[in-house]
Amino acid sequence: MKKSYEILNNPFLNKGTAFTKEERKQFGLMGLLPPYVQTIEEQAEQAYGQFQKKSPLIEKRHFLMEIFNTNRTLFYYLFSQHVVEFMPIVYDPVIAESIENYSELFVNPQNAAFLSINEPESMEETLKNAADGREIQLIVVTDAEGILGIGDWGTNGVDISVGKLMVYTAAAGINPKSVLPVVLDVGTNRESLLNDPLYLGNRHNRIRGDKYYDFVDKFVQTVEKLFPKLYLHWEDFGRSNAANILNKYKEKIATFNDDIQGTGIITLAGILGGLKITGEKLTDQKYMCFGAGTAGAGITRRIFDEMVQEGLSEEEAYKRFYMVDKQGLLFDDMDDLTPEQKPFARKRSEFPNADELTNLTAAVKAVHPTILVGTSTQPNTFTETIVKEMASYTARPIIFPLSNPTKLAEATAENLIKWTDGKALVATGIPADPVEYKGVTYEIGQANNALIYPALGLGAIASTAKLVTNEMISKAAHSLGGIVDTTKPGAATLPPVSKLTEFSQRVAEAVGQCALDQKLNREDITDIKEAIEKIKWTPKY
Repeated sequence: MKKSYEILNNPFLNKGTAFTKEERKQFGLMGLLPPYVQTIEEQAEQAYGQFQKKSPLIEKRHFLMEIFNTNRTLFYYLFSQHVVEFMPIVYDPVIAESIENYSELFVNPQNAAFLSINEPESMEETLKNAADGREIQLIVVTDAEGILGIGDWGTNGVDISVGKLMVYTAAAGINPKSVLPVVLDVGTNRESLLNDPLYLGNRHNRIRGDKYYDFVDKFVQTVEKLFPKLYLHWEDFGRSNAANILNKYKEKIATFNDDIQGTGIITLAGILGGLKITGEKLTDQKYMCFGAGTAGAGITRRIFDEMVQEGLSEEEAYKRFYMVDKQGLLFDDMDDLTPEQKPFARKRSEFPNADELTNLTAAVKAVHPTILVGTSTQPNTFTETIVKEMASYTARPIIFPLSNPTKLAEATAENLIKWTDGKALVATGIPADPVEYKGVTYEIGQANNALIYPALGLGAIASTAKLVTNEMISKAAHSLGGIVDTTKPGAATLPPVSKLTEFSQRVAEAVGQCALDQKLNREDITDIKEAIEKIKWTPKY
């Protein structure tokens, strides 16, 4: 039996000053804590008071991480009371600053597994050490090549795995004992890290090709062997690898890539919410994405799949999609297209001025999209000219500037509302305050993957799903998009983050039921609500 300092130093077991007199005797803690026994409510009040005194936001985050590293239950209890306030601090956008400064900070490794491509033989031992006897059901793994909108950050990117898992627990009640953050350290191409004496990762350029894919494959085989009930989540892999990895494993194991699928689901949910407001059909829309990397291509594919599911042939559906990247509108004769871009590239013969469509403005004027989604990380590129152009030919343009953090957003919600005289249906990638315009309060939906991916994971894990299918993903988007209140002027296209836990339950049930309907469950389950309740964790002593 673990005693005294073993317990106090274990964040999964520690209660700090909330250990009762009886527990203090039982675990050898007598005299090791101040005599007064606090409740979790008192601890949370005390911690929140201290949190409020911290400034700037990065210091607030460091303080919350100290609680996380010390007492998981208290951390999640506190998180559950302040979801809206904590979400951007614990995760995006403040986590970006934390990752950029990871090497300079003295931080706890936070029960993560650091897997080095130079030591593949130690992989199983590392994962066993990190799990420390816990039954792992959920892993978030990154190789940190495409972190948020800030790029390649090598082993520093472990923070993204940690942050993602925090949201899984806070939003959907995934037991923190059953999760494991992992980073695949395959090197980095960021010169500033390679030359930084404080950098903690492998100091060589990124390994590519067969050696990289063999390492990933060894990882998948090892975690499947060690953790047979695993749901595997890929996060922030680069555009050259993300789709390859997902496509290789998605029909073999229960797996999910948030950048490709998660962003696609939440964007689709937002579009469905917007169309619920307008009363229009998805299959009548023209879709343009600005930014054709992993996220942009993933979102496009998700919207495409939905159009096909709603009755269009693939040929008809492809005609409604346009991709714009740094070289302008993508054409099928370009020699640098990725496999994910190629199906959506257009023929030059479609446009009399094809050679002039080298920027977003020209593309919008030529195509007349009704939906414009930005994942470009190019700030302020949804200009007044572009936005007013859209408002001139469609009554309610759907415009989602999704790039994050804040400094990389394609436009602000306030400008989009003003430039369209309140007509635009907007969702942003970062939290946005309501916009007051001509006597109407416009609530701005946040296309935050946190509204989707935790519940998708909960539904898949609770149903013991062997795979994550397109049908399960579609159910997730529809169950969220259907929540929009169309009767309210200025209604948001997505439900608010403040009701995250409520929506997560709804989405998880839809996803889990879909898995059962498709007979994907490993175990005999008849009542999905009961199965979800059985595994759901709440932060209490």
